[in-house]
Amino acid sequence: MPEAQILGGGGTLALDDDVFGAPFNGPLVHECVVAELAARRQGTHATKTRGTVFGPSPRHYVVKVNRKARKAALRSALSIHAERGSLFGLDAARFDAPSTRRAAELLADRRAGSVLVVLGAEEAAAAKSFRNLEGVAVHAAENAGVADVVGAATLVASQAAVDALTARARRTERGGSAAADVESSAAASTAVAAAASPPTPAPSTTAAEEESA
Repeated sequence: MPEAQILGGGGTLALDDDVFGAPFNGPLVHECVVAELAARRQGTHATKTRGTVFGPSPRHYVVKVNRKARKAALRSALSIHAERGSLFGLDAARFDAPSTRRAAELLADRRAGSVLVVLGAEEAAAAKSFRNLEGVAVHAAENAGVADVVGAATLVASQAAVDALTARARRTERGGSAAADVESSAAASTAVAAAASPPTPAPSTTAAEEESA
């Protein structure tokens, strides 16, 4: 059974062999990456400048990949990290408060290029700790796509994130209602996304007055 060493010398995380020990399917991963990137580009090319008449219109980038293929591609992306030893566990409970310095220390000897940190819904302090580090992206387990995983040189995941990724990538869903899964996924995504995004500064008094006027 594959394992992931926990950063900071805290032992290892056991990984599901079906999810983290799958053979790499390059063409399928490529297909899924193209679909995800196309979805992210959807509608972002519209001209928003006021008064522009002949600006570019939104373009449709639709590449469909069925659910079974997406699961297989995610297994491939996770497995390649496990095989290469570029997947590390994270004890998110150690972050009882945000600490960018501690996050940097944990990655100091392990990072090689871009880093993707994947966390669970209740791990906001850890998300805030990693989000300001250069070359580090932080995602909720429910939001981490195949493109994110395969595009990172190093993958770091908490136990909660590993469990969520395993549930997403497993060949056969086991138990739980679909509605509950969707609701839980949305809540987790919102919590980690909020923690991973830098805070928005409050508007100045002048701006507030202009707004009300």
